[in-house]
Amino acid sequence: MQKEFELELDQIDILANYLKDILIEDSIVILRGDLASGKTTLVKSYLKVLDLPDLVTSPTFSLQAIYSNNIFHYDVYNKTLGEFISLGMLEEFEKKGVHFVEWGDEKLEEILKDYGYKVVLIEIEKKDNKRLYKINE
Repeated sequence: MQKEFELELDQIDILANYLKDILIEDSIVILRGDLASGKTTLVKSYLKVLDLPDLVTSPTFSLQAIYSNNIFHYDVYNKTLGEFISLGMLEEFEKKGVHFVEWGDEKLEEILKDYGYKVVLIEIEKKDNKRLYKINE
């Protein structure tokens, strides 16, 4: 199923609330979009609608951040899929919680689906002061 949201930058909580309703434990959300399209901002907003106080920053250099209530946040921008796997990161998806992966490619998406994970793909497109979010569940 595909759903789309075209939102002003200050309306991202609408999407975060939608995600709160559809994401179950052990969901993996792959976030794709250009630099500065709002991938990390979406994760921040998701934690905000859950009333979690965590400081959310892009895990570009650390590869992974873990927040309250078992929310995991990955950034694979600087890593190939092979590097991600060799670092043992696929095993991280076995941990109970919701996982957000920035820059996850089609190969990673296919592997995760083959393993039986619930994968939600969100593609973000910049449009002036708006963003178009295409969600594939």
